[in-house]
Formats: sequence, C-alpha cells, structure tokens
Amino acid sequence: LEDLLMKILVTGATGFIGANVVRALQAKGYHVRALVRDTNSLNLMDTGIEVVAGDIRDKSSVVDAITGCQGVIHCAARYKFWSQDPGLMYQTNVEGTENVLECALETRVERCVYTSTVSTVGVPRDGVGDELTKTSDHDMVGHYKRSKFQAEEKALEMVGRGLLVVVVNPTAPVGPWDVKPTPTGSMVLDFIRGRIPAYIDTGMNVVDVEDVAVGHVQALEKGRPGERYILGNKNMTLHEIFRVLERVSDVRAPRLRLPTWMVIGAGYIDGFVEGKLLRREPTIPVEGLKVSRKPMYVKCDKAVNELGMPQSPIQEAFEKAVGWFRQYGYA
Repeated sequence: LEDLLMKILVTGATGFIGANVVRALQAKGYHVRALVRDTNSLNLMDTGIEVVAGDIRDKSSVVDAITGCQGVIHCAARYKFWSQDPGLMYQTNVEGTENVLECALETRVERCVYTSTVSTVGVPRDGVGDELTKTSDHDMVGHYKRSKFQAEEKALEMVGRGLLVVVVNPTAPVGPWDVKPTPTGSMVLDFIRGRIPAYIDTGMNVVDVEDVAVGHVQALEKGRPGERYILGNKNMTLHEIFRVLERVSDVRAPRLRLPTWMVIGAGYIDGFVEGKLLRREPTIPVEGLKVSRKPMYVKCDKAVNELGMPQSPIQEAFEKAVGWFRQYGYA
C-alpha cells in the first residue's frame, strides 16, 4: 500500500477511534471515504472526506460504499455495556462485520483492517496477556465482549478464503473526538464533573487514541494478514488513572476505595430502577463492572516492534481528552 492516492473506506468514522483513524489516514495522504449513518456528525467536521450514507447491516449500502476502494478499515461497532435489545449488538458487531468483509472479498479489496478490542484477548489470573494467550467464547463476560469475540473469529476465518485481513485490538483509548462518549470517555467525563466519589481495585491498559489511529494505518500498510496486534501502551490501576486525571484537570481524585462486590450490588439496584423501570441506560452498568473485576493488563510489544506503533505519554492523552470535553461543552 505504497500508493498514497489509494482510496480507503472507513466504517464507524463518526465513532471515537474511527474519527481519529480518518485523520491519521489523511495525514499520510490517503483518500478517505466514510460509510456512516449520521452524515452531520461532529466527528466529520472539517475533514473534507467523501461521505456515503448507509449501514453496515445493509449489504447493498456496503457494496456501494466499498466499490472503488483499495483498502478497508472496519471500525464500526456498537460499544455499550447495556442495551435494551442485546440482539442489536450481535446484528451490528457480528453480522455487520460479516457484511463488510464479504463485500471486501467480492470487490477484491487489497487489504483490510478489522478493529476488535482488548476484551477478546486472554488475560491469565494475576498475569499479563498477549496476542497468543488462549481464551474462548465462554470466557467473554456480557454481550459486548461476546459479540466482538465472535466478530473477530469471523474476520480471521476470512483469511482462509483469500481476504488479507489484519486484526487490531485497541486497549482503553483516551483523547479527542469521543463524541458519545465511549465507556472509557464516560469515566473521564464523570471524573471532571466530580461524579466519582470512590474507586475499586482494578486496572487496565491505557493508550492515546491518536496512537491507536496511527496503529491502524500501520496495520493496513505492513500488518501480517491473519495476525492480531494489541494497540496499547501502559498498564495502570484505576487509582493511578484518577491521580493522573487529578493532575491534568485540577479535580480532586477520590480517596475512598470500595470493595467490588459492593459496587456491583449497587449496579444491580441501579439496573433495576433505571434499566427496568425507567427504561434508560443505568448510571452503574453491571456488565462493565463485571468486566472490570479482573484487571486487563496486556503486553503491546508486537504492535510496537512489527508496526512501529508510537507510545505517546499517557498524561498527554488525558490532557487532550479533558481539554476536548471542556472545549466542546461536555464539562
């Protein structure tokens, strides 16, 4: 993919990672086409890319969007830890992925990148996971993780049919253009709004979303088909994350640590009141809490060594996230 006049289709360009991928592709000189449902999204502002209205669940709109493109970066997904209709999660994440990759095969697209998630990576108890750590569908907690695991399996199967697919597994990205926001962005936003009174003993791998976007472009250019690449940076406890946020936002970090079982119990109560009775997204998503019970610590050496993925300072990523939320009136 050395011809910088190539046209790349990006799905999910109105999402957090997708919006940053669009900008990373433009910085490398690629022509970018986006398949989106919302053509007026804030995340497309000032990009000047070609926008096509459609839905990844509708194969005809995918074919129209993909025709004439030499590469595809499939970022579109439903990223939530609560849903009134879990079936929609599988329609978008699994069936939508099948549609995109089938169309890419039919139209002879040269290269594809599928955006999975670190949630599909196996992490041993009290250990650190990598691309080779064994896991299975049964290990996936909740509909989001399970749907993404199934979609990743579909993507890897396509390699056997001749489609050159590279899978990337972003960890917990932070930075600008988190419009919805994502669960990770919601944590940052709740922090700077002063809505986090306590923390639990858990942790995750954190990465600058702009590094994740560059990692996607590098995977498109030189990733090995059929391989997975964890796009991450630093393993941090939740308490460490809040202390960094305290430094960059001037909002005091919580000092109180609560046992996980107590917070999950509160989540079940909140899920009944808000989710069942009021039929709105709970403030404390039980699925997200169950995911967080085990720290998601991983190694990111493969993406750094093989792709050359950058490793920007994490504090700067949080500074950009806080600045972006404040600039656009979220907090």
